[in-house]
Amino acid sequence: MQNFHQIVAGPFADVDRLIVSQLHSKVGLVENIGQYIVEAGGKRLRPLLTLLSAGALGDIENQHTKLAVVIEFIHTATLLHDDVVDLSLLRRGRPTANAQWGNAPSVLVGDFIYSRAFQMLVDIGDMDVMALLSDTTNTVAEGEVLQLTRAGQPDTSEDDYYAVIHSKTAVLFSAACRGAALISRKPEHADALETYGLQLGLAFQLIDDLLDYEGDPKETGKNIGDDLAEGKPTLPLIRAMQCASEADAEIIRQAITNKDASHLSDILNIVSSCGALEYTRAAAETASHKAVEALNTLPDSPYRQTMQNLALEALARRG
Repeated sequence: MQNFHQIVAGPFADVDRLIVSQLHSKVGLVENIGQYIVEAGGKRLRPLLTLLSAGALGDIENQHTKLAVVIEFIHTATLLHDDVVDLSLLRRGRPTANAQWGNAPSVLVGDFIYSRAFQMLVDIGDMDVMALLSDTTNTVAEGEVLQLTRAGQPDTSEDDYYAVIHSKTAVLFSAACRGAALISRKPEHADALETYGLQLGLAFQLIDDLLDYEGDPKETGKNIGDDLAEGKPTLPLIRAMQCASEADAEIIRQAITNKDASHLSDILNIVSSCGALEYTRAAAETASHKAVEALNTLPDSPYRQTMQNLALEALARRG
């Protein structure tokens, strides 16, 4: 991932500095948890997309840097709340904030980071961007609730699954890209960039869900089968229940219903032997190629080429 940051190294350093300064608070616990989350690192993929999209359309301006931080803050707040909802104890190989400080501080600091993001949006002063991020944040929240309602539900369809990952993951990717076009005053490229971000977000989430069954915990930062233990009916499981024997499908249904990963080894064999993992990877490849195609209307540039490479590299990542 580091190679993709090189082309925007200067603006990306500005993003990092702005993140630190915007986490300042008179309340020590807010800063402690905020800094802990920042130090955990991560790919910072969403702010990267804002900067790359801006570069593909012309100059990367100070307002793009602010938008990139807004996007990252919305994502970070979502993670803090997610870990509480999912009772997660590990993220990116480190204890989660709720494991370190408890659920209540994690939720409240997540609220602080959300509100700081919207303070920064006011500072940007663009009503179209404000409307985009307000709608996006609302959709992400709906996606999280939808995922919660589908947990433990083995009758979840592929359409249900895609509705969840579209809302909880992909729309923030698309907002990161579309927002850059709005700030650049290039509305003629906004739809293409939105499509790119949306399809890239789908590809990333599909690979994430795939890695829950074939990833290396040292690279993914979480344990194999975590989604199963939370009763999440992701695409590998949905497809396996469609194509496996009735007996094997029943094992998966019971595991989802009971949020029970005790038969994980059997389920790993099932999703692997019936082709569910290949099916999921093929879906990610389709989304990745759609993302690349969406960039065809943009001017040729090193930024556009980097975005194309990023969409293809998304398929090969292991963490």
